[in-house]
Amino acid sequence: RLFGLLRPPAAVTALRVLALLARPRSGSKMVLPNDIDLLNPPPELEKRRHKFKRLVQSPNSYFMDVKCQGCFNITTVFSHSQTVVVCGNCQTILCQPTGGKARLTEGCSFRKKGD
Repeated sequence: RLFGLLRPPAAVTALRVLALLARPRSGSKMVLPNDIDLLNPPPELEKRRHKFKRLVQSPNSYFMDVKCQGCFNITTVFSHSQTVVVCGNCQTILCQPTGGKARLTEGCSFRKKGD
């Protein structure tokens, strides 16, 4: 009855969640849970879902501090930058654009900026 009330994509998503939760543990037999909490889905499933289809919409992009490998200068970079980002001091390339997330240069360390 629950799946009759949901739109087909949501019903398919709920079935995928059920399938993931019903995976057998090592040596135990497969047990399907009787009900699933749709209001509190597991975080790993929520993160894999499309940004608009999450319970609470949230972007996939973020800002990050990137440390230059040459002069150790810290530069703020957008994760999905569409232009080449260079260091302000030594003009070393920090990241290059791809179709989605920007690719960091090898040797550059980064951390996500908090709220």
